[in-house]
Amino acid sequence: MGHPVTTNPFIIMTINMTVVFIVLMALMVLIKAIHALDPTKEKEEPKQAAPAPVAVAPPPPVEQVKEEGIPGEVIAAIAAAVTACGYSAGEIRAIRPIERNGWKVSGRSFTNNRLA
Repeated sequence: MGHPVTTNPFIIMTINMTVVFIVLMALMVLIKAIHALDPTKEKEEPKQAAPAPVAVAPPPPVEQVKEEGIPGEVIAAIAAAVTACGYSAGEIRAIRPIERNGWKVSGRSFTNNRLA
């Protein structure tokens, strides 16, 4: 019992891979059985005839606030991005640019440091 059955690496690899796939298949069957027998799952009620769909009135048009200096394309892009995040365009209250002077200050300090 002290000698290995084989030293061929390809046979050892084949045996190991076969064992792994058999274990994975057994786990898959076990998980599917658990899903089928799940006691916490809500019972499905028999489907009844669905009522006729009710026509929903479209939301009132949203007034677009356009401040001077902001192009309409930018406002449309911001509204589309907000809508893509799950909000409605009506929830946008205002679009205002933020005053930033960071590049100006950075450029001035770089120039001042370079000259000194």
